[in-house]
Amino acid sequence: MEKSAVFKGKLLPYLLLVPQLVITLVFFYWPASQAVWQSFLREDAFGLNSEFIGLENYQPLLAQPEYYKAMATTVVFSSLVAALSLSIALLFATQADKNLKAAPTFKVMMIWPYAVAPAVAGVLWLFIFHPSLGTMARPLRMMGFNWNPMLNGNHAMALVVMAAVWKQIAYNFLFFLAGLQAIPRSVLEAGAIDGAGPYRRFWTITFPLLSPTTFFLLVVNVVYVFFDTFGIIDAVTGGGPAGATTTMVYKVYADGRLGGDLGGSAAQSVILMVIVIALTAIQFRYVERKVQY
Repeated sequence: MEKSAVFKGKLLPYLLLVPQLVITLVFFYWPASQAVWQSFLREDAFGLNSEFIGLENYQPLLAQPEYYKAMATTVVFSSLVAALSLSIALLFATQADKNLKAAPTFKVMMIWPYAVAPAVAGVLWLFIFHPSLGTMARPLRMMGFNWNPMLNGNHAMALVVMAAVWKQIAYNFLFFLAGLQAIPRSVLEAGAIDGAGPYRRFWTITFPLLSPTTFFLLVVNVVYVFFDTFGIIDAVTGGGPAGATTTMVYKVYADGRLGGDLGGSAAQSVILMVIVIALTAIQFRYVERKVQY
């Protein structure tokens, strides 16, 4: 029987929690509280003068058609990235979990993209699919496909989705592979003995046992799409063309940093934070019911 850890001093557990609490307070709660406070202020572009105006930053924001367009773009972008990155990562993980000679090399190659910064990932895909300099643009034109993400909004959306999916697949792959390796082989062998084929074993045994990992990755991917894809969009399209790839997080930057509207930008960040918290709560409230622990 394993012995449980016993803390002789009553303050020791709290002291061990202090570093994490300090990091959380400094890098999350303090910036979040500052954003909420600034959303009630009117500030100049340099942040030197401010005036309390209550909800006046929210009123014109909620009346902007561009803001609702950014919301719709965010919904489409987040749905595509989350669905594609999870499904492709699960496919790769199931293949890497097989007894193949090249499996270790394949696993290492799958992990590499996670070490690439989002902005660098965006630049790499831009070099590949740039309409005039990209290595894939000329073959696409030869096939009769007029590829131009600089002018076509659908092409630009496809490009940032591909870059974001490629960046996130490695992260999802790691957790799916760990989840697959944690499944007892005896359970899968019992299914095979009972006559279940590979596809039936996957959907009735493997995937239900992966539901905790899938639920965790779903929450993480939603947060990733809403916040961490800013660098990709900024490097690839800059929110264009004509706002076709302007998501909510990029609009916060465009209105605050480029437009000088600090109060309106803070209001947008508060709304974005509330939406992400609400989506996470909904996932824990309804999606977790289908998780089999």
